[in-house]
Amino acid sequence: MKHVGQSYKKVDAETILSGRAAYTEDFVPAHALVIKVKRSPHPFAEIVSIDTSAAMKVPGVEAVFTYKDVPQTRFTLAGQTYPEASAYDTLILDKVVRYVGDAVAFVVAVDEETALKAEALVKVTYDVKKPILDIHEAIDNPSIIHNEEDLSYNFPVGGDPKRNIACSYKHVVGDVEVELAACDYVHEGKYFDQATVQSAMETFRCFSTIDQFGRLVVTSSTQIPFHVRRQLARALGISASKIRLIKPRIGGGFGSKQTACVEPACAFVTWKLKKPSVLIYDRSEANTCSTTRHAREWTIRIGATKDGFIRVIDMYTLSDAGAYGYHAFTTLTAGEHKSIGLYGKLKAVRYEGDVVYTNHSSGGAFRGYGATEALWPLENAVSELAKKIDMDEIELREKNVLRVGERALVFGEDERLESGLIPEAIARVKELSGWDKRPHSWQIDETHRGGLGAAMAFQGSGVAKIDVASVEIRLQEEGQYTLYTGSTDMGMGANTVLQQMACEVLGCPMANMHIYEADTDVVPFDPGSYASSTTYVTGTAAKLAAEDLRKKIIELAAKRWETSIDRIDFDGLELRMRDGSQVLSIEAFAERETCGVNRQQLAGFATWSSPTSPPPFMIGVAEVSVDTETGKVVPTHFYAVVDCGTLVNPMLAHVQAEGGITQGLGMALTEEVRYSSTGRLETNNFMHYKVPTRQDFGPITVDFVESYEPSGAFGVKSIGEVVINTSCPAVHNAILQAVGASVPNLPMIPEEVFMAMQEK
Repeated sequence: MKHVGQSYKKVDAETILSGRAAYTEDFVPAHALVIKVKRSPHPFAEIVSIDTSAAMKVPGVEAVFTYKDVPQTRFTLAGQTYPEASAYDTLILDKVVRYVGDAVAFVVAVDEETALKAEALVKVTYDVKKPILDIHEAIDNPSIIHNEEDLSYNFPVGGDPKRNIACSYKHVVGDVEVELAACDYVHEGKYFDQATVQSAMETFRCFSTIDQFGRLVVTSSTQIPFHVRRQLARALGISASKIRLIKPRIGGGFGSKQTACVEPACAFVTWKLKKPSVLIYDRSEANTCSTTRHAREWTIRIGATKDGFIRVIDMYTLSDAGAYGYHAFTTLTAGEHKSIGLYGKLKAVRYEGDVVYTNHSSGGAFRGYGATEALWPLENAVSELAKKIDMDEIELREKNVLRVGERALVFGEDERLESGLIPEAIARVKELSGWDKRPHSWQIDETHRGGLGAAMAFQGSGVAKIDVASVEIRLQEEGQYTLYTGSTDMGMGANTVLQQMACEVLGCPMANMHIYEADTDVVPFDPGSYASSTTYVTGTAAKLAAEDLRKKIIELAAKRWETSIDRIDFDGLELRMRDGSQVLSIEAFAERETCGVNRQQLAGFATWSSPTSPPPFMIGVAEVSVDTETGKVVPTHFYAVVDCGTLVNPMLAHVQAEGGITQGLGMALTEEVRYSSTGRLETNNFMHYKVPTRQDFGPITVDFVESYEPSGAFGVKSIGEVVINTSCPAVHNAILQAVGASVPNLPMIPEEVFMAMQEK
């Protein structure tokens, strides 16, 4: 292929590296009013009174808004296609505050200094309630975090707010107890994965204005412009047609910006005052007042026969929703297919969970979205089971992994694995890591031991039967092409990949294709960039739109030349009769047909939604060094092989894989969301929330096997999320090999590792 499969630089690389790239804050009007948020010092309290009089006397203060001023319609901030599975449990400002940092009032002033000065003068009296700071104490606790009567769900998700249950789920196939009793080996374990923070370099920020038609224009660093528009319409009680949402360049998201943190406040202030306003979170607010990955405690049982066939997987999780139920149900359920679905020889399965409200910051979306959390206990348990059986842990996985044509026990009746080179990926990672040629546990020196551990992962490609993307490609009057999409490039190169796929169809050079993204007044609908959907879902729509435009161009040329379409060749730059009698450049064609004789805009358009979500596959092998005196773990090498279907851009795919593995290593070893005994987040900055640097781990070796997925464009599947999923269990399993101790809690900080060694 001409463009697909080529390693193009990101189309915006030079702009970013030169410092010319413009982000949300760069567009803020100079006269925009600055919003600062008065926040709760208590994890759980009801506001008795708010005195804003002193704040309003500060020169330059425009307004102070409290819960008394906002609409009383509850909504969710979770960026999901309607009808959302998340509870409608949120107000713009609420009389009840549910975590340390929850919003109490908006102080609006002419500049930041004035707003901060006035915010300190807002006096609040609270009726402090007993908080719930432990997930084990949440269900049926006398303290009810959401006692309001107007909390609602769009459909049943097992929620019971009066019992502090945000949602619950249970899926059983076969007789778990009977099949476990028939197994020769059973491993039982309990594991905990702590919440983690997405840590995008650009914090949450938004500004809003009123345009010349009286419409609300919101400019935001968001992954989900169309979903945010819908949320704001509900929150403000106005029509979505009165709102325009613009997304400039984003400085990272990783799922954090799949939740609207700042937009409701900014939109409310501007809609109320009819003046521009801006709200920018500092790093402490970004860590505390947004969302994290959901913390989950897992209890797992896994059983196998003496010859190594895994017959039963039984998983239960108790999960922390935090103060609001954003993404609670979908992250819980997403883990099932993408963990248990890996194993194809099962006879019985139970996957069950309760997600409970607590007085912590809310959980939300993070790269891996439920799969990362569920694969942590499962892949740990598989390796520990292998130890019991005395079988090589990769051999055990090879024996049981789902194969092409097979249906996993947790899949639907019409759902089978349609593509994948899983055995080839396993063989390749064994070759790269020297798995069969070296010990998996060894003494490095007097105090350090080395270990080698493995883990596998599935993910998905978009949300099957739900999310739908549309793309338009226009032929402009000078012969250039413009692709219009509602997807959002967060720095991963999505715009580059979409252009490659469109250019592959049209035949034109990349320089002749331009892209305009994520302005709800201009581009067609797209759910946004999440669920690993852009290349597979939006990319397929881009291919179809390019085919539509190509067909129209050729048909119009055939009409002008009074010939048939099969006698015309078109390479994106030139139309040519095959007998050589007619040749016309695309520039001349476009000028004639769009500005001259024909006077019509030629555009290709396509909408696409997939009935399936084909899983990419990954296997990772971690090599670690464990300090037996301190428990400190250093990943000395990580080997990974990924099957994401056809590689559209191999260079960007490598970057995605390396970035995801690195994020996973941070989750595995250093990144800790830690609360004080009074519910205050202690890790609210990068001094205390430790994101790893390149000096904290050794080389990362990434390779690919390219299968062909028939359901989408060019055989592609996703890559964005699967690459984070093996780091934690692979490191756990390498530690297990090195020192013989299972470390059940994330992050596996030195204290946890040392204690596990002592307990062994």
